[in-house]
Amino acid sequence: MSTLHRLPFEAPLLDLERQIDALEDSSESRAGAAMDGASRPNLAEEISRLRGAHRAMLGKIYSSLEPWDIVRVARHPRRPQTRDYIRMICKDFSELHGDRRFHDDPAMVTGFARIGSAKCLVVGHQKGKDTHEKLACHFGCPHPEGYRKALAKMQLAEKFNLPIVTFVDTPGAFPGVGAEERGQAEAIAVNLREMSQLATPIVTVVIGEGGSGGALGVAVSDRVAMLSNAWYSVISPEGCAAILWKESSEANNRNAARALRLTAKDNLELGLVDTVLDEPLGGAHRDPEAAAETVRKWILDRLRELKRFKPTNLPARRYERWRRIGVVQQAAPASIEPASEPPATLPPASPQEHAQATENGSKTRDR
Repeated sequence: MSTLHRLPFEAPLLDLERQIDALEDSSESRAGAAMDGASRPNLAEEISRLRGAHRAMLGKIYSSLEPWDIVRVARHPRRPQTRDYIRMICKDFSELHGDRRFHDDPAMVTGFARIGSAKCLVVGHQKGKDTHEKLACHFGCPHPEGYRKALAKMQLAEKFNLPIVTFVDTPGAFPGVGAEERGQAEAIAVNLREMSQLATPIVTVVIGEGGSGGALGVAVSDRVAMLSNAWYSVISPEGCAAILWKESSEANNRNAARALRLTAKDNLELGLVDTVLDEPLGGAHRDPEAAAETVRKWILDRLRELKRFKPTNLPARRYERWRRIGVVQQAAPASIEPASEPPATLPPASPQEHAQATENGSKTRDR
C-alpha cells in the first residue's frame, strides 16, 4: 500500500500501511508452506480489519482538508493528467501538432477522439510524468504557441461541427522572456475572445491545478466542472503570499490558500463552476480509473445536454453565462427616520426688512 510520494497530512496512515504490508508479505511467504486451519483465516481477518481502519482514517483525513492541503493533492506526482484521461476515456485519439507560426508546444495536447459515441476535439494541459517530460512540458506551463495551437484546433472543430472537451491542469502560463516576446498575454486574450464566439459546444474539466489566465485560456466554456481535490484561482498560493507578505513560507502559503477561496467547493459557491465531481477516496491518484469514469460520464451528459441547442445560439448563452460571474445583489439602504420635531423655519423677510439688514451690515463693516 505504500507509495513513493507521501503527503504531510497522510502521516497518520503510515503505521497502518506498514502493518498491512507486513501481514500481506507474511501471507504470501506462507502461501506455499503448510499452515494450520486457524492461522490462515485469522491472518485474513486481521488484514481485513486493518484495511477497514485505514479506509476510515483516510476518509476522515480527506473530509477535512485545508485549502493548502488540497493544493498539494492537486500537485501529487501520480495524479492522472490529460494524456492519462485520453488513454482511459477516449478512443481513436489522433493528436494534432503545431500552431503554424512557431513550433509545437508539448505542454498543450490537442487531437480528435471519441468519448463514448461522441466525436470531439480534446484539448488539455500536460505537466509530464518523469523529469525529462516535465522539463519538455515546462511543468505544464504553456507558451503562446500552445494557446495558438489550441485555438487553431478549436476553430477546426467548429468547422467540422464537433464539440470541444478541454482539461485544465496548469499552475499558469509560462512567464519566461521568450514567451513574453512572442506575445503570451495577447495569445491568451485572443483565446478568451475567440472561444466565447465559437458556434460549437465546449465543456471543461479542471482535473488538477487551474492557475490564472493560463487555465482560463482554454476554459471559456458552456459547462465547467472541477474534481473535488482540484483548485482554480487567479493566482497560486505561493504567488499570492509572495505579493502580500513578501515571502512564500509554509504559514503564508496556507493563509493565502484560505483567503483565495480556490477549492472546488468555493468555486461552486461563487458560481465559477457548474459541478464538483467527487474523486475516489484519497484522491484521483489512488484510483485513476474510477476518477476517469466519473469524468467520462459527466462529459457525455453535458454534451447530450448542449446538443439540444442550436450551435448559433451557443455563443450568446456562453457570453451571458460568463457575464453573470461576479454579479452581486446589494440591499437597499435603510430609510432615514424623520426627526420627531422638524426644525422651525423663519418666515421669509419682507423687502423692507431685507433692506434694513443690508444697511446695518454695511455700517458694521465701516466701523
